[in-house]
Amino acid sequence: MTPETHARLGDALFEAMRSRTTLEPLTQTEPGLTIDDAYRIARRMIDRRLALGERIVGKKIGVTSEPVQKMLGVFEPDFGWLTSDMVYGPGQAMPIGRLLIQPRAEAEIAFFLGRTLRGPGVTEADVLAATAFVAPCFEVVDSRIRDWKIRIQDTVADNASCGLLMVGAARVDPRTVNLETCEVVVHKNGQPLSRGFGAAALGSPLRAVAWLANTLSRFDVALEAGELVLSGSLVPLEPVVPGDRMTMNLTGIGDAELVFE
Repeated sequence: MTPETHARLGDALFEAMRSRTTLEPLTQTEPGLTIDDAYRIARRMIDRRLALGERIVGKKIGVTSEPVQKMLGVFEPDFGWLTSDMVYGPGQAMPIGRLLIQPRAEAEIAFFLGRTLRGPGVTEADVLAATAFVAPCFEVVDSRIRDWKIRIQDTVADNASCGLLMVGAARVDPRTVNLETCEVVVHKNGQPLSRGFGAAALGSPLRAVAWLANTLSRFDVALEAGELVLSGSLVPLEPVVPGDRMTMNLTGIGDAELVFE
């Protein structure tokens, strides 16, 4: 696939995001699409956002847990770039009604890096040593692909289906909590919704972040000091609409609450 095709498809995804419309799956319209092609398409989509003044603030790993893989029919992880306009803080309502197309919320552990991680060869111990603190996080993914009819190349090209995210106020030293066995309990509109454990993210959130650092090295990209890294959902994706409210409790880490409008 040529650089011109990467740019054309990246521009199409960017315009779909801006207009809140969807495209047919790229794996149908571009049958020769490879995963490496898809990452280059995603980078074009992100470059269009940066040209409008957004900043890269971190990266995310997606499709890490078995429930999410089964739901989407995608059975390997991917990564995406996080930008400044995606991030909301505690107490901020998230305007999904005017920004997203077909949003789904998930509960995650967010890592804030104190030191840069550059693969290959990054280990779980390296991730732990480089992490300043962890926090509870809601990621609200979205797809510019019609009806979430995605294969791995589609979600990769669509910047790992990034939408918006909200990081809770809690800040915890990761060395004080077992990140594999910590449990998350999620409620929606006051009713129990789902629960999961840190091990849902590739067996360990630390392993997930190490995978991300090592995979990014193929593209000469690092997880930079000061960046936010999302380590993957611990629970199934949940469709949300304006008016919904979600809460989560991560054992040993803290609570977060998110209202959609």
